[in-house]
Amino acid sequence: MSAESAESPQQGGPLYKLWRFIREIVIIVAIALVLSFVIKTFFFRAYYIPSGSMENTLQINDRIFANLMVPGPFELERGDVVVFRDDLDWLPPLESQPTAVESALSFVGILPAAGEQYLVKRIVGTAGDTVECCTVDGKLSINGTPIDEPYIYPGNAPSDMAFTVTVPEGKLWVMGDHRAESADSRFHPDVQGGFVDVDSVQGKASVISWPLSRWGTIDSHEEVFASVPGPGN
Repeated sequence: MSAESAESPQQGGPLYKLWRFIREIVIIVAIALVLSFVIKTFFFRAYYIPSGSMENTLQINDRIFANLMVPGPFELERGDVVVFRDDLDWLPPLESQPTAVESALSFVGILPAAGEQYLVKRIVGTAGDTVECCTVDGKLSINGTPIDEPYIYPGNAPSDMAFTVTVPEGKLWVMGDHRAESADSRFHPDVQGGFVDVDSVQGKASVISWPLSRWGTIDSHEEVFASVPGPGN
């Protein structure tokens, strides 16, 4: 018997076929994990929607994918729905930590992000914008221009509280689409004025991936902000 045949199952035999099948499965799984990690690190990442603050755009238990190239090669714009880290402690602490398996699957991008707190809101104001609510006819205005917001939850006012803010450089003013159920920028004036750091943004929410009945893209409603002038104009 040769050294080669002594070290591996005989070619063509059942053990050889089983070994080749297992090897191919291992290679496929390894490639899938590497691709998932690369996609999660550089392109898209999964997130879970636990609350109704973005209804009806996003529903409780939706799974979404966020485009990690925004901000980055592509810039943030008014109307974008963004995922951002809870760096300012808007949310209560986590009641429990993820298991080792959940953390590992989250790391390679198979499960949504685990162990960190995130929020999902719509950008209403970017650097330099003056955002005010409400006008005499009950609308929100940006740089003096009233806007109609078709994404707001039916029956909700643009805001139940009056405010006027000017967004500093490197910050964002964000609001939930379900205005009556969203503890957004309006509710945190004591934490850097309610503004969110651009650096905290993880990505732009782009696709609803689950449940399949709700699969589709997430609308930024560019038409709402098309007539809004730039700051100081």
